[in-house]
Amino acid sequence: MKFLKLLLLLPIIVMLVGCGGEKSSGKDIRLGTGGTKGMYYSYGNELAKAIEADGKGHKVEVKTTSGSAANLRLLRERFLDVALVQSDALSNAVAGTGIFTSVGPGIGYAAVAGLYTEACQIVVAKESNIMSVADLAGKKVSVGEKESGVLQNAEQILMVHGLTFEMIEPSYLSFADAAMALERGQIDAFFITAGAPTNAILDLAKDKEIRLLSIAPEIQNNMMKLYKGYTRCTIPAGSYPDQDEEISTIGVKAVLVVSTDLSDNVVAYLTEFVTKNAKNLPHNASDKFTDDYAVQDIPAAFHIGAAKFYESQGVKVNVYSGKQGETVKGSQD
Repeated sequence: MKFLKLLLLLPIIVMLVGCGGEKSSGKDIRLGTGGTKGMYYSYGNELAKAIEADGKGHKVEVKTTSGSAANLRLLRERFLDVALVQSDALSNAVAGTGIFTSVGPGIGYAAVAGLYTEACQIVVAKESNIMSVADLAGKKVSVGEKESGVLQNAEQILMVHGLTFEMIEPSYLSFADAAMALERGQIDAFFITAGAPTNAILDLAKDKEIRLLSIAPEIQNNMMKLYKGYTRCTIPAGSYPDQDEEISTIGVKAVLVVSTDLSDNVVAYLTEFVTKNAKNLPHNASDKFTDDYAVQDIPAAFHIGAAKFYESQGVKVNVYSGKQGETVKGSQD
């Protein structure tokens, strides 16, 4: 009778085991990006095409997600092998602070390379009377999807301007949905953190006149003192239709991270590929991209496969050892 009960329970046991994340085969790589109108999605798709065209037998499956926080969680749970994340979100995840406080210091993922600077962009209708972040008080504002790095950026930008989510009418929309909502007059503004120009904003600007808000230098200083991972960022004039002036804002670094389960050889290949092909990928930092740029200001330890590649180029980085809270940045030898 016990044996019969065990046989009846086996399909359920198998189903439950199969619900968890599984290790990649090595050749099949699951890549976490973001929403379809964001730069992570564009970069991820171009990277996947380039890797598959390289003829090494790797197949890359691009996954659409809510963004940085979701990608880090999915890496930790082994549903992803590789992902794009914001440096500030990565810093909080490694330390177990901010939105990652409840899960504690992160383990299970390690850095590969910093790719490019992402601008914190705040978009309003051109005819709007919103001239600064402080003017968002009482307005309907999309602050990014839940489990996105944008959400954290929006909250922190509002806070240094003396605002909280309780002082606005927040909505939690994807890039595409936020742009559509602004076009229809359903919201007054939206936050996006992405390499500029961003497809969602470009598409919106074709149908509606828009403006981007600048962040004052003193506010930028305060943000960089209060929160890790931020840097000054300028969106050049002409990045978007009818944008006559440059926009001064704050930015973070887009970082390629991997599961620590991914083999050293695969990670070494990925590291070499993204650094050697930077100029062929969207929003590359080709004018300043070097191996040193790739490891600077990365608030996490590096996968040993990445470290092996950098060592071959004369660059030493802090190597992930499986310990919690490894936040030492890479440095050039």
